[in-house]
Amino acid sequence: MGQPKINIAIDGYSSCGKGTLAKALATALNYVFIDSGAMYRAVTLFLMRHGVDLDDLPQVEQALSHVQVAFEMDDSGVSFVTLNDENVENEIRSIAVASKVSEVAKIQAVRDKLVYLQQQMGAKKGVVMDGRDIGTVVFPDAELKIFMTASVEVRAQRRFAELVAKGDVVTFEEISENLKHRDSVDSSRENSPLTMTADYRVLDNSDMDRDAQFALAMAWADEAIAANSQF
Repeated sequence: MGQPKINIAIDGYSSCGKGTLAKALATALNYVFIDSGAMYRAVTLFLMRHGVDLDDLPQVEQALSHVQVAFEMDDSGVSFVTLNDENVENEIRSIAVASKVSEVAKIQAVRDKLVYLQQQMGAKKGVVMDGRDIGTVVFPDAELKIFMTASVEVRAQRRFAELVAKGDVVTFEEISENLKHRDSVDSSRENSPLTMTADYRVLDNSDMDRDAQFALAMAWADEAIAANSQF
């Protein structure tokens, strides 16, 4: 009998490298990686494409009935998000979507739909999921909860470099203000705000490289798996 599988929840602020760490852990453990942020971005893209008024809740709910978000694998084993069977992985990373996603994520109907889908995905364990409320709402019983943080300056620099590398025309100031706005919205929203409980392990990677943070998180994962195997 092999090791028991656990669920790993990674929450934290925008551009902390949550997805990068989650993917690395999932690969190392042979778990399923689920990018919850990509799911919210996909819904945001759908609402933007169809000109849905975010203040018109019946209109939002009607639109959601036509939304299906899933993950698929390409030939090299890399997962990508689909919106109604369309690969939207690149389009959802635009600054236009980024500027709206926190507003969309505040809407209870959107959260209800996506939390349900996420809980279905994690029902059999062996999932690494990152987002804003994974350990508090989606998987409150996750065996390992990590809260990632870093200074705004460090996060803005990382995001700026990422977008410039993709060819996007953006300014550092624009990215910094976007992050501050998202931090404020995510932390103060009424529905499932970005927060953490006492059972989280905090990972501040302002001064850590990817190898160091992966080693730390992997040690926590090994510890949680070992603890879970005793039951």
